[in-house]
Amino acid sequence: METPAARQSAQTLPVSGPSSALILLLAGAAGLSVAALYYNQPILGMLANSLHATPSDIGRIPTLTQIGYAAGLLLLNPLGDRFDRRTVILAKIALLFAALLGMAAAQSLLQLGALSVAIGAAASLAQDCVPAAAALAPDSSRGKIVGKVMSGLLLGILLSRVFSGLVAEALGWRAMFVIAAAAVGLLGIVATRKLPHFAPSTNLSYRALLASLGDLWVRHARLRQAAYAQGLLAAAFSAFWSTLAIMLQQPPFSMGAGIAGAFGLAGALGALAAPVTGSIADRRGPESVTRLSAALVAISFAAFALFPHNFAVLVIGTLVFDLGVQSSLIAHQSIIYALEPAARGRINALFMTVMFIGMAVGSALGSTTLAHAGWRGVTLLAAASAAVALIVRLSQRAEKAPA
Repeated sequence: METPAARQSAQTLPVSGPSSALILLLAGAAGLSVAALYYNQPILGMLANSLHATPSDIGRIPTLTQIGYAAGLLLLNPLGDRFDRRTVILAKIALLFAALLGMAAAQSLLQLGALSVAIGAAASLAQDCVPAAAALAPDSSRGKIVGKVMSGLLLGILLSRVFSGLVAEALGWRAMFVIAAAAVGLLGIVATRKLPHFAPSTNLSYRALLASLGDLWVRHARLRQAAYAQGLLAAAFSAFWSTLAIMLQQPPFSMGAGIAGAFGLAGALGALAAPVTGSIADRRGPESVTRLSAALVAISFAAFALFPHNFAVLVIGTLVFDLGVQSSLIAHQSIIYALEPAARGRINALFMTVMFIGMAVGSALGSTTLAHAGWRGVTLLAAASAAVALIVRLSQRAEKAPA
C-alpha cells in the first residue's frame, strides 16, 4: 500500500522540482553505472586474445552482462518503492565498484563471465536514478527532467565505448576497468554527501513486492505495449553493438578497437536530444515519438543491409538508429511513469527487464548470425526486429488513457 509520505522526498524540495545540481548528480550516476554494461563491447577481440577464448565464447560476455542487468532490474529495483531509494543507490554503487575491480583482475573466461553478471546487476542502479528524478519532478515538467537524467544515461552508453576502446588500446583492458572503478568510487563519495533521502511509497514486504509485479503487468496494457516495442528495438540495438567490433576487425575495414569505440560518438545526437524528446512528450504526447523512432531504426538497418560495406552509410545510419532507439526510450518512459506513481520503481523494473532481455537476446542472436550469415544477416535481423516494434506501436494508435 502507498504510504502517506510517498508523495514527496524525505528532504523537502522546491515546488519547481529538483535543483540543477541534483539533476546533474542523478544524470552522472545513471551515466557512470550504465557505462559499465558496455565497456566490454569494443574490446571483445582484446579479451579473446588475452584469455585465449574463441570468438563464439567471448561473444557471450555482453549477453551475460545484459542478463545480470535484467536480473538486477527485476529482483533489486522494486526495493526502491519499499525502502529509501538513496540507500538502494549507494549499496549498488559499492557493489559496482567491487565488481569492476574484480573484472580488472580476472584470469579466466569463467571469472570474466561471473563478474560480468555482477556488473550488470549492480549497474541496474541507473534505473533507480530515473524513477528518482520522476518522483521529484512536477507533473508539468516530468518528461523534461527525466529526459535530462536520461541524457546522462545515454551519454554514459556513448562515452563508455569511446573510453573503453581508446584506453584499452593505450593502457590495456585491465587498466580500463581500474579507471572505471575509480570513477564509480568517486561517484559514491559525492552521492553519500549530496543525494537526498526518499520516502518509501509502499509498506509491502519484498515477497509481496515481487508478487505485485505480475498484477501491474496484467493491469497496464500500455506498459506491456511499451515494453514489447522497446524490447524489440533494444534487440536490434544490441545485435549491432555486440558484433560491430568483430565486424570492423575483418576485411574490408580491418579496424581496431579504438575505431569501434569511436562509433559511439554517433549516438551523441540522440543523447543531446533526450531533453527535447521529453519536452515534446510533455506537450504533445509520446505516441507519435515512439512510432517515428521505430521507423528510423528500421530504415537505418535496411540501409546497412543494402550497403553492408559502405563506411559512410555505416556512420550516418548509426547516428540515425541511435537517435531512434534513444528517443523511443524517453517517450516510452513518459508513458509508463504516468500509469501508477506509487509503483514507479516496479513499473520501471518491468519495462527495463523486458528491454534488457531484448538486448540479451539481440547480443546472442547477433553473434550467432554474424558467424553463420555475416554482417548482412545481422543487419537484416535488426531491421526485422525494428519493423515489428513499429507494428506494435501502430497497433494501438488511438489509445490515450492508462489501461
